[in-house]
Amino acid sequence: MEVRRDIFQAIADPTRRSIIALIALQAMTPNAIAENFNTTRQAVSKHLRILTECELVKQEQKGREIYYSLEIDKMKEIDKWLEQFKMIWETKFNQLDNLLATIKNQKK
Repeated sequence: MEVRRDIFQAIADPTRRSIIALIALQAMTPNAIAENFNTTRQAVSKHLRILTECELVKQEQKGREIYYSLEIDKMKEIDKWLEQFKMIWETKFNQLDNLLATIKNQKK
């Protein structure tokens, strides 16, 4: 049975979020990524496989090495999804600001 993963399951794991942060600036090999974690190379490979399946990272062969880099378009999907909540939060904060200003003015 094939497991279907989505980007939100991928970013739910703190190690995968850390991998994303690592490769956001530059492409890295699995060994270079693994050096940043207190875990096995196999565990890092599993995280990279999940991130690749979810299309959050892409692989590029350079000589004998495989480099992983961030797939920006998929990250934009996450940002787009969060944007709807950002607008709700901003509306709530503006309403709170207005309420506090009204209370403050009433006390004068």
